[in-house]
Amino acid sequence: MESPSGSPPVPETPGSAALLAPAGGLERCATGIEGLDNIMGGGIPRGNMVLVAGSVGTGKTTLSLEFLVRGAERGDRSLFISVTESAAKLIQNLSTFEFFRTELIEQGSLVFVDLPVVYDRLGLGHEELTREEIDIVIRTIRDLVRSLGIRRPVLDSLTSLCYRIRRDEQIRDFMLRLGEELSAAGCTSLLVSEIGPTTGRYSLHGVEEAIVDGVILLWNTRRLGDIVRVLQIVKMRGTAHSRAQYVMELTPIGILMAPHLKGGRETGGP
Repeated sequence: MESPSGSPPVPETPGSAALLAPAGGLERCATGIEGLDNIMGGGIPRGNMVLVAGSVGTGKTTLSLEFLVRGAERGDRSLFISVTESAAKLIQNLSTFEFFRTELIEQGSLVFVDLPVVYDRLGLGHEELTREEIDIVIRTIRDLVRSLGIRRPVLDSLTSLCYRIRRDEQIRDFMLRLGEELSAAGCTSLLVSEIGPTTGRYSLHGVEEAIVDGVILLWNTRRLGDIVRVLQIVKMRGTAHSRAQYVMELTPIGILMAPHLKGGRETGGP
């Protein structure tokens, strides 16, 4: 199989389409997406910080939201931090899925926070955040997670936040410190990364993917005139995992996955 056009090459493991048996002795955070959990031996290792990378329309936000909803159903308090899209619009889109229940929000099991609103309240109006303001952002996320007892936070998107940090060394420091705070709080985290079809990396600056514990890559490919979403796990510390490509379908009952089989003319990228 070919990787998406322009994306970093990812080797395919022979026979890796087979589902992996759960590994013992390591606590897993089941995503609740059956196909994804199967290829990671039961789920994401608890405490991992994972990059969900992909271009427009690949299903990054939907995957992240289902991860949160399924977690809230299992007793993991979940937090969605939105950098661009309003919480109201996200909840409206989420309500179209059969697996979503509004009671999760009413009970406080699923929480939405608009980061731009937080910026305004904290007086962080500069186009580029200073070191002191970056400290404030980290402390604010930490305090939110701790005060609400969050076990599953999602930041959508890390790319939009990093537009206001910009410098590679500051992004590296931000990522390391954020990871430490979330890990200390017992969180298993997803960070959404927006990438183009020809960037050759999994994040805006190329710094982010080196620091996170895992990378889940999503892209669109054309097959016989249809646009097909494809998922591949590039890395995941703490577990064996399949490196095969999987077709990902967004359905009313949630994400469904199947091995991406050869056959038919395919072209990578949008």
